[in-house]
Amino acid sequence: MGEETTTLGGIHVSPHAVATIAYHAVLQSYGVVGLAPMNLADGIVKSITREPSKGVKVEYDGENINIEVHIIVEYGTRINSVAESVKNTVRYHVEKALGLKVNRVDVHVAGLRISNND
Repeated sequence: MGEETTTLGGIHVSPHAVATIAYHAVLQSYGVVGLAPMNLADGIVKSITREPSKGVKVEYDGENINIEVHIIVEYGTRINSVAESVKNTVRYHVEKALGLKVNRVDVHVAGLRISNND
């Protein structure tokens, strides 16, 4: 993904690096309290390995970057507004970091959580 070759050498950006950028962008978004694993097996593996891109999947087919995120939303916020905010924030941060256009950002709301205000 994002390969560039110059006279000094080559640059290659891995999907894992893009997932890490997206992960941090999601955590900065309003109304998001966390990310959720995409399935049960993913949840078990990532809880053991402490993967920084938990809940984020990046696909690159040579032309298009597609990002899928699974989030947990703060109870009482507008789910649609939070999902739109996440989509826009992820797109902005990834495009800014890579200089490449993001084709699609899919946001899946996996659950709601009431924050502890103590």
